[in-house]
Amino acid sequence: MQITQAILPVAGLGTRFLPWTKVVPKELLPIGNVPIIARLVDEALSVGIEEICFVISKGKESIPEYFYAMPELEKELQSRGKLHMLEELHRYASVHFHVVYQHDMKGDGHAILQAKDWMKSEPVAILFGDDLIAGSKTGLQQLKEAYESVASNGSLPAMLALENVPREKMKKYGIADIDQASSKGRLKRIKGLVEKPEPGDAPSTLGIVGKYLIPRSTFDALSMAGASHAGEIRLIDALIKQLEDIKIYGYEFEGRRYDTGTPEGYKEAVKELG
Repeated sequence: MQITQAILPVAGLGTRFLPWTKVVPKELLPIGNVPIIARLVDEALSVGIEEICFVISKGKESIPEYFYAMPELEKELQSRGKLHMLEELHRYASVHFHVVYQHDMKGDGHAILQAKDWMKSEPVAILFGDDLIAGSKTGLQQLKEAYESVASNGSLPAMLALENVPREKMKKYGIADIDQASSKGRLKRIKGLVEKPEPGDAPSTLGIVGKYLIPRSTFDALSMAGASHAGEIRLIDALIKQLEDIKIYGYEFEGRRYDTGTPEGYKEAVKELG
């Protein structure tokens, strides 16, 4: 199965990193010598994706610009014989980048919907900007392998990345209710989803993190879901609506996740990945 497209919703304001993010998008903060967003694009490339759509807000144009060609700089590097730097700049030359805007911050589902007309791949990968997974395989490689084990021509499922999270942090996650009889190892069949439950109400300790493979039907469900959760359109609401219509799976990924959406998580990622 070939996944050809990925959507990267990166329109958020990065308020936890103010005042730095007044001028530099959070996704361009460096880990080592590359920004966070480049690690996510590289993750998409790790499964052969060559079409990437950034969902941005006004003022975050520097995110896609990072990946665009700069002929004058390339010419200067060539003249100075800095071919290793030139090679690094050319690594995204074959990738087709697309940009759409999310003008109003109305939730993660609303962000994804901005790319609905662009989406042709089925399934399409969704990579949110805060979650980095370090391990022998990228998070998306693991999701793709799990997806291939359950997908069929007649029915395309959804696949979500799952992580075992402490109960005291349940209110930060969507939590999966697992059909144990239809699950095997790290691959879980999901029979229910609960958004940010109280610890005592959570059906499991498996929380959804920001990596998904979703079929086109999920976009249709998003369009019909309407606003909830303080006026937001949420991806989890669309998936809950689809539970009776499509199979939804989760994969408890291997490796270490870094949440770069918080200063503490970003600092940890810099220390260990930089």
